[in-house]
Amino acid sequence: MGKTLMEIMEKRKSVRTYERTPIREEAYASVMEYLAQEGNLRGPLGGTAAVEWIAAKGGTAEAAGVKLGAYGIIKNPQAYLVGVVQNGKQALLEFGYIFHKLILHATGLGLGTCWMGGTFNRKSFSREIELAPGEIIPCITPLGYASEKQRLVDSTMRYIAKADQRKPWEELFHHAEFGRVLTREAAGELAAPLEMVRQGPSASNKQPWRVVLSEDRKQAHFYLQPTPNYSGNKLGFEMQRIDIGIAACSFGLACRELDFSGGWTQQDPMLNVPGPHTEYMLSYTLS
Repeated sequence: MGKTLMEIMEKRKSVRTYERTPIREEAYASVMEYLAQEGNLRGPLGGTAAVEWIAAKGGTAEAAGVKLGAYGIIKNPQAYLVGVVQNGKQALLEFGYIFHKLILHATGLGLGTCWMGGTFNRKSFSREIELAPGEIIPCITPLGYASEKQRLVDSTMRYIAKADQRKPWEELFHHAEFGRVLTREAAGELAAPLEMVRQGPSASNKQPWRVVLSEDRKQAHFYLQPTPNYSGNKLGFEMQRIDIGIAACSFGLACRELDFSGGWTQQDPMLNVPGPHTEYMLSYTLS
């Protein structure tokens, strides 16, 4: 599409209504090549996930009378990308990173996508993929070309999720310690990667990530501040851990695009956290 990764991050929106146009062969080939390339399905800390391309119609699930799909929320998808990972705290974080990077790749090809974690028929997709013990399908995305005429359900879903609203900068980002607001000026060259985190997608748009930037701006520490009684966790896994992986992906890709070299580690800086439920997750260290 001739856009930078950060432009893709800023422009990408969830698409729920698609044209009936089949996905172009070159786009399909690019996604399949991406899935086959070593390292693309590896997370920031070395964990892996699997992703399958499934045609929207004609699969074994539909032959058995179980409709592939998302309970009427998605219209005319041409295919799905279906994620598979072990159900574990670390694995879910890794999955969020891996799947978000893939979704951005698909968006760059001109394909519409939509993160889906709780509003799709897991039974139907499980018929298409042989799951190993302990594996789950945490999220999927439909694929296709966005319809110019989005349905009422699209605007309704965005309104319910407050998809166009983001928490203010001062609530999400802290300077050296929790409670000390990080200004954009103090963030310096890392303000742009942090803004990509702020604008990123999350389950029900809850934005459970918090980031503490070290005094010398050499480290960004990512924390999970979970939403109390969040309904998404009733699925049998902690959905908001995926959100931290999405945030890490947005930050890391933006840093790479801006030529800031660095890498991910998991070394708790042992900061005083606000309350018993705020949990350290991982850190990005600039070299």
